[in-house]
Amino acid sequence: MPLFDLDLLVGAAVALLAVFAARVSSRLGLPALLLFLLVGMVLGPVGFGIQFSDAGMAHGLGFAALVLILAEGGLSTKWSSIKPALSVAGLLATVGIGASIALMAVFGHFVLQLPWTVAVLLGAVTAPTDSAAVFSVLRGVSIPTRLRSILEAESGLNDAPTVLVVIAMTGLAAGHQPHGGIPGLVGSIVIELAGGIVLGVAMGWAAVRITRRVSLPSSGLYALAALSWAVLAYGIGVWAGVSGFASVYVASVVIGNGRLPYRNATRSFAEGVGWMAQIGLFVMLGLLADLERLTWTEVLEGVLAGLFLTFVARPLSVAVCATWFRLPWRHQAFVSWAGLRGAVPIILATIPLAARIPEAGKLFDIVLVFVVVFTCIQGPTLSAAGRLLGLVDPDSAADVDIEVAPLDEIDAVLLQVHVPADSHLVGVTVRELRLPRNAFISLIIRSDESFVPHASTSLVRGDELLLVTPEVERHQVEERLTEIGRAGRLARWNGLRVTTEE
Repeated sequence: MPLFDLDLLVGAAVALLAVFAARVSSRLGLPALLLFLLVGMVLGPVGFGIQFSDAGMAHGLGFAALVLILAEGGLSTKWSSIKPALSVAGLLATVGIGASIALMAVFGHFVLQLPWTVAVLLGAVTAPTDSAAVFSVLRGVSIPTRLRSILEAESGLNDAPTVLVVIAMTGLAAGHQPHGGIPGLVGSIVIELAGGIVLGVAMGWAAVRITRRVSLPSSGLYALAALSWAVLAYGIGVWAGVSGFASVYVASVVIGNGRLPYRNATRSFAEGVGWMAQIGLFVMLGLLADLERLTWTEVLEGVLAGLFLTFVARPLSVAVCATWFRLPWRHQAFVSWAGLRGAVPIILATIPLAARIPEAGKLFDIVLVFVVVFTCIQGPTLSAAGRLLGLVDPDSAADVDIEVAPLDEIDAVLLQVHVPADSHLVGVTVRELRLPRNAFISLIIRSDESFVPHASTSLVRGDELLLVTPEVERHQVEERLTEIGRAGRLARWNGLRVTTEE
């Protein structure tokens, strides 16, 4: 059998195995990433004997996968949801990261007996929460919207600064002194981060303006264009000497919240690409993890590092940031416990490994043990922790799904609206929607039948509505449907107003 065809066969089989593993993980309350990692370990030296020890290639492929994962996270992020939590999340992703790095560095030096440079690397590598792990676990937990927004925004924002810190500290560990010493190093990190944010905003703005003016023949092309713009932002950021990870995430958020057609199709496509990146990434990292090399001392050190980070460094860093915003202690406790680690720390651990820093292999093993053990502990208990803290809301309503298709000739759009089972739209009549004058529901698809509704027609769970509206009234329609979906027909009488940013 030709080698290329064999690669396709094995790759497809591994992908299918990972897809079914994701189903098992959702039942256990674990991030699917851990089972992907297990698949890689089984395929590795202790299982089927596949050898993979190229840390440099792992580092390059890991960064490529992280770009796609961040792009998917940004395209799926609703600006209206994270905007109220942006200040807290931004502080957690900067000051909180700094506090966590400092505490872990002290622990690594005095307890694990690591050199200061390697100890700081341990702190930097383990500092960021993982967006893929956080998103996958939080899907099954009904917590307050602001709390969810804090965790999701933090996990998306903290990758860029930590990547810069790890790269800088790897250079120090290799003996490369930065210009201007430590102050110059900190200044360069701040400049690169700020430059990446500005570039991301500019690239996202340009992507929305250009794509909106081009009528493409397929919804799939809009999705492909959106993801390509995001990856282009990363490439230009690296070429320009600023943070490419900040660029790709910020650009993706701007694109995902732009008034582009086929937003749901774009997000679904990006989610599929993100899953493929995660599967490939963790299977590769599982192959790279040589369990035969792992010692019981490193296992113990990984567990100790995880205990210190989970119960000391993470809670203190959250308290330092959240106290300024008077976040209740129960919310702070949940944010501390929900700071899941996943792909990002293991990817970052490949940077000193690829640079052949002394004790980099030990650092990688400690991080691997820490991520596996404590994700297995935190993931399944997250829902129970929310209930224990009184934060789980079983009656929370899901937002409606609204898809947009352009009608170029008449400057109008066709909205496809899905009514979830737990939405407050259920039972509301067409008349009670009080849509703008020129917007109307042209068709309702219910089970196996479709019909033109009357003013007195009540919506039921699972309905699909086809709604035509002029482009200028699209925002009003989306806002009104979202308001009623969250709070019922008297939403505005109850004081709820929604402003969409898309």
